[in-house]
This record gives sequence, structure tokens and C-alpha cells, in this order.
Amino acid sequence: MADEFIKGFAIFTAGILVWMTFAGWYNTPSFYDTQLVGPNPEDPGTYTAMALVVKDAALYFALLGALTFWVVIPAGRRARAHYAGN
Repeated sequence: MADEFIKGFAIFTAGILVWMTFAGWYNTPSFYDTQLVGPNPEDPGTYTAMALVVKDAALYFALLGALTFWVVIPAGRRARAHYAGN
């Protein structure tokens, strides 16, 4: 169980770090305004559009990766052990 936790935690940490970096660059209009969750740029260039896709992918990777290692895999192992005993 400890290895699933640390794998999920590493995925969550790395994904959120990437998300926070790109959100800080592209979604923080000013220091005293909304930070990290501001609107995306109106007319992004090619590289900005790619960075926004990477930002969204990193958020989903972090959430789904942590959910997989913290919930899905342990539940699957318990279900397999439960049904193997019957």
C-alpha cells in the first residue's frame, strides 16, 4: 500500500507543479488580482496555445493519476482478494 501512495503522491506533486507553473505564467493578470485561475489569454499565439493544452493535461494527469493509485488500484486488489476467497 505504501508504494501506491508514494506513486500517486509523486504523480500528483509533479502534475500540480507543472499546472501551477503554467497557470502562474498565463492565468495571473496581476499580483493583486485573481491568481492562477484567471481567464486564459484572449488571442494566444502558437506556443501559448500549446502551453495551455499542457497546463490542462497536467491538471488531469495529476488528478486522475492520484485517483488511480489511491483509489482504483487498492479497490481492485481488495475486490480481487474478496472474490478469490469465495
